[in-house]
Amino acid sequence: MKKKYLFAFFLVCFLIIAAPARAQESDRAPQRTEIPIDGLSIYPNPVTGGKVYISSTKNQDKIIDIYNVLGKPVQKARLRGRELDVATLTPGIYILKIQEGKARATRKLVVK
Repeated sequence: MKKKYLFAFFLVCFLIIAAPARAQESDRAPQRTEIPIDGLSIYPNPVTGGKVYISSTKNQDKIIDIYNVLGKPVQKARLRGRELDVATLTPGIYILKIQEGKARATRKLVVK
């Protein structure tokens, strides 16, 4: 009886260790979720004067969402020109999510 349990134990261990591991394979390429904004420029970065300038090739209206490093939204703005006021932000690192029409971009912003 003892030999049967021992044999079954070794058989299960062997099957677990010797069983070939298979990864999932996909024929499809990963899809890109962002359409890039042509000629996107954000300056100055790091920001010291409370103003940041955001421009692009098309210079259309932009929707700007600013998040802290924990992912909490801290500011939202609709930008019609190029100048964005960030004077209310405390010094730190922020994530900008910019949308211009259907195009989107994500950038890092440092406020000193």
